Amino acid sequence: MADYGCQLMAKKMSHVLMRRPGKSLLEADPAVWHYNHFFNAEQAIKEYDEFAKLIEATGAEITWIEDQGDGLSDAMFTRDSSLITKAGAIPLRMGKLLRADEPQLHAQIYQKIGIPILGELTGSAMIEGGDTIWLNENTLIVGLGFRSNEEGIRQLNALLNPHGITVLGFDMPYWSGKEACLHLMSVISPLTETKYLVHPPLIPARLWTLMQNENIELVVAPADEFEASFGLNLNVLPTSPDNCIMIDGFPKTKNVMEDNGVNVTVFNGDALCMACEGGPTCLTNPIYRG
Repeated sequence: MADYGCQLMAKKMSHVLMRRPGKSLLEADPAVWHYNHFFNAEQAIKEYDEFAKLIEATGAEITWIEDQGDGLSDAMFTRDSSLITKAGAIPLRMGKLLRADEPQLHAQIYQKIGIPILGELTGSAMIEGGDTIWLNENTLIVGLGFRSNEEGIRQLNALLNPHGITVLGFDMPYWSGKEACLHLMSVISPLTETKYLVHPPLIPARLWTLMQNENIELVVAPADEFEASFGLNLNVLPTSPDNCIMIDGFPKTKNVMEDNGVNVTVFNGDALCMACEGGPTCLTNPIYRG
């Protein structure tokens, strides 16, 4: 295993960690897992297969975590459970307690394929990967809400500062409450390293100013589709600069991106993404972009 470390958001995704949903999702209680009325496990698995074919079509290598009936139905959202840097991988600590065992699944895979474990978060620290965005290769920004906290920021800085990486935290709003999943990447989705799809009303003011100072081009997503999609119209996965995958059903958001030079591929995601609060970005954890 030679190439690992993903400290960019939109460079060509050449290797990715994924988990195909199976028995754990089929046996999931939607009331326990906070899945909504769109949830249908059999249909969700079919939609995931459609999505996986789109990833395969990009030529990216996929390392799979197998669902062997461990009961971790959210583990298909691999983005949240670990962070992969050039120095090694960091299993994170989940804000959603039902997901507490997921980071060790990732650690086992990384050890198997030769990615060193740089360190782990401990104690009261919480960081979920959906709250993390690489502003550049040396700056990681983190949304501080109900899923990630200050102690997580402190411990990430302790692990990453020796490798030339600074971690900055920005407070997220309450939005629709503690049980809902509002990650930083729910309101900001990089399309290239310098162009982001955004929902301005929920972006921290300090972060907005930082992005402007960094000359990030901000493409505003339609607010009505943000509300209708529970924020998932903004969950857009770049497979390479200006080439993205999103869930179907939000044509105004798709048109806005296309008007800004982005090639957009869509897949059906009602039973999978709309139901389970996670889109194509959440379903992938890039191991290497390059």
